[in-house]
Amino acid sequence: MLKRVFIILGILVAYRLLAHIPVPMGDASTFKEAVSNLLEKSDFSNFLNLISGGGLASFSIILVGLSPYITGSIIIQLLSKAIPSLEEISQDGETGRRKLNQWTRMLTIPLAIIQSIAYIFILYQSTVSANVATAFEPTLRDWILSITAMTAGSVILMWLGELITEQGIGNGTSMIIFASIISQLPTTLASLGSALLDTSTSGPLNLFGWLELPVNPAIFWILFGFVIAMLVVIYFLVKINEAQRIITINYAKRVHGNTSYGGIKSILPIKLIAAGVIPVIFATAFLSLPALIGQVITSVNPENTFGATLTSLFTAPSANNFTSLYPEGLTWQWFIYPTVYFLLVIIFTYFYTSIIFNTNEIADNLQKQGGFIEGVRPGVTTAKYLGKVVNRLNFFGAFALGLIAMLPFITDYIFIVLTGSPIGLSISGTGLLIVVTVALENLRSLDSRALMVTYDDFKNES
Repeated sequence: MLKRVFIILGILVAYRLLAHIPVPMGDASTFKEAVSNLLEKSDFSNFLNLISGGGLASFSIILVGLSPYITGSIIIQLLSKAIPSLEEISQDGETGRRKLNQWTRMLTIPLAIIQSIAYIFILYQSTVSANVATAFEPTLRDWILSITAMTAGSVILMWLGELITEQGIGNGTSMIIFASIISQLPTTLASLGSALLDTSTSGPLNLFGWLELPVNPAIFWILFGFVIAMLVVIYFLVKINEAQRIITINYAKRVHGNTSYGGIKSILPIKLIAAGVIPVIFATAFLSLPALIGQVITSVNPENTFGATLTSLFTAPSANNFTSLYPEGLTWQWFIYPTVYFLLVIIFTYFYTSIIFNTNEIADNLQKQGGFIEGVRPGVTTAKYLGKVVNRLNFFGAFALGLIAMLPFITDYIFIVLTGSPIGLSISGTGLLIVVTVALENLRSLDSRALMVTYDDFKNES
């Protein structure tokens, strides 16, 4: 098992090295200002920067990140539900899953090319409009080289994610996104630490007149409240993520010759949020695409009102863009993004749960193995019963997942009402949810692997 862990760590190190290889288009430093402006305007850019571990901010070859692979997965899974022939393939066990995964990989390449072209075009137009890189005119060779490098970076990330998945310890895509978020913590902690130690304007913190600390009082109490709130949220995240419904499975007793089989009981655990963090990632990627389209339209024609409207409506409201998007204060448009985001999380939770928890397949397997739920007839009746249970759990689980994703917007709304502007320390609900969920999934996978190794050792000794 240690070998698997070291392989995963080596893959993550290689991934972090890729984040520092710049895109071969002129001087990469000339695009830094355009990138920072883009990060403030487009939530899709922030999402890409999140899942690429700062690849967008550093203008590296993994700038596009895993977004094409995630988008391709959404498209293939939607088609597998809409087209009967694809649905039959998806139900064909491991062989069908391999075919769908192969088609997802093939679809990732054109999506990566399209997104690479879009981002290079937007960044170049931003630098030209801001007079940052007017001396640099990209040639056809520059375009081809840059698009090829960015597409290759996206494909390499997809490959690294699948290599991690093959090790049997968690999902590779989720683990790469997890590593991306964690990799940005040192920078965040360093900036918070410098602000905390800055006592030039307010003086040191005096605690009850008997203890003086060399920290900024206002920043200290804000961070203190922030840490307490985050610990409470993490506690409820763990509870919700671990919540599950236990269904008892009975196996009929069968006699074959002089040997009897069955006559035992087992359990079928159904998680409250069986889809995990995937619905939040899907909803963020899906909802962020209109903002990218608006950016492209605005770059082509700055006077186009449709592109500007599309960008403003589908850009996640935050402390960075609140003043520019809402100069006259809170308006009804502020609620559009959170509302649609909340609904998409619920929809994707139901959709993804139906994919990973196929009630018909589970009912068929139980019937073949001689298993049944007490008081429920095997076959179709069992499938309907399981579907009813899963739908009830999804109702509460999807709303819980949606509310967790809404935490930054709820926090910002409270501060807008109280102070007139959102708080800059509002943590990303998506990021926190990904970190907690992936950490718990990896911990369970490690426990399972450790149990298998222990069982094999015990079996060999006996």
